[in-house]
Amino acid sequence: MKKTDLLVIGGSAGGILSATTARKAYGNLDITVIRETEKVMVPCGIPYIYGTLHDTNKNVIPDAPLIDAGINLLIDKVTAIDREKKSVTTNNNGAITYKKLIMATGSLPIIPTFLPGHDLDNIFAIRKNKDYLASLLEKVQSTKNVVVIGGGFIGVEFAEQVRKLGKNVTLIELADACLWQAFDKSFTDEIEALLEKDGINVRTSSSVKKFIGSKTIEGVELTSGEVVPADLVILGLGVKPNGVLAKESGLAINEKGAIIVDQYTRTSDPNIFAVGDCAEKKCFFTGKDVPVLLASTAAMEARIAGCNAFQLRLVRANKGTISAFSTKINGRTFAAAGLTEKRAKEEGFTLMTGEFTTKDKHPGSLPDTQNVRIKLIFSKCSGVILGGQISGGDSVGEMINIISLAIQKDITASELNTFQVATHPLISASPIAYPINAASMNALSSNCRHLNEDLEV
Repeated sequence: MKKTDLLVIGGSAGGILSATTARKAYGNLDITVIRETEKVMVPCGIPYIYGTLHDTNKNVIPDAPLIDAGINLLIDKVTAIDREKKSVTTNNNGAITYKKLIMATGSLPIIPTFLPGHDLDNIFAIRKNKDYLASLLEKVQSTKNVVVIGGGFIGVEFAEQVRKLGKNVTLIELADACLWQAFDKSFTDEIEALLEKDGINVRTSSSVKKFIGSKTIEGVELTSGEVVPADLVILGLGVKPNGVLAKESGLAINEKGAIIVDQYTRTSDPNIFAVGDCAEKKCFFTGKDVPVLLASTAAMEARIAGCNAFQLRLVRANKGTISAFSTKINGRTFAAAGLTEKRAKEEGFTLMTGEFTTKDKHPGSLPDTQNVRIKLIFSKCSGVILGGQISGGDSVGEMINIISLAIQKDITASELNTFQVATHPLISASPIAYPINAASMNALSSNCRHLNEDLEV
């Protein structure tokens, strides 16, 4: 029987970072990572296999971080966990005992099995399996009409990338806007306009009735009665937590199948932790369960689990999921963090908002300059930031990280208005028009106008 101090089940972002963090935190432990696949895909890079990379081999997470850290890597499947004996059963390596266990078993794609024809050939879910994704790449290259179902991030990115191959692409979304969970309407309108400008047929407020075909998909029938021609369908309906192994071992699971964890990522068994898509997520603002399954969130949780596996060293580190996103559509970057204005109002917050538009370089006549548009959302009474949305050039991707940290640290509009920035003509907006400062000032200005009525000048 093999023995290890720390056993990690799962080898994607959460599993890798849990193991390497534990190595740095605790030094000379025996650490073992078990994963089922020989190669691991970069999760967020999967859509870009199709229109940019054209090769699954270019989207592989290297094993070097594990190997260089002296971590044991086993390509195997864990079939059972014996919590009393603190051991797992594997297909090829027998039983392995552990002192502490971190579960990073990820997620499973949502497949609409209730729809007739869901099992026809050439209907692909998004699985993080290299061979499966390679077969999808081969099929995409040989088809003409592609339908993407789901207007979230994965669906939008797949639609944009497949369109680069010259395919006829239709994007179907049940809600009235793509990416509606992350952005307010002014931003979703901009996103949809860019998709349509690129030749993508965007169909919001549309639902699928059934898939049509004898053996292979031929069309997608909508509830309106319209039939959209399809040689291939990509299901971008999102994912659900893979808590199957945890449930079978008797760990507490929530109604959505996610492993219940505390703020230290501990499960109902004090010797077992869970991180990433398989673990329950709580909203940073409300404490409600939120289905935000991101590699960046998994990385945060993995750092906590790796540090706290044997001793609680990061105290109250996981205050909830902020929901920070970024994507790039037709050459323009979109990013969001925290609550949208719509969601904040639904939750009962009293708000003040600030918006601002400027250039992402200064002067704006520099090559490749883009407009930056920002919207910040604050609590009206406390001034604490609740969310932000930005569109523009590549600098937006890092700007949203500032907003995410500001949310995490309860920073106010006044503090964001006066925070000091490093700027340069070639890489940022002007210091006199830096988007975060300016939007914060506009929020404060709109909130304080009523005070000016009593001001004597």
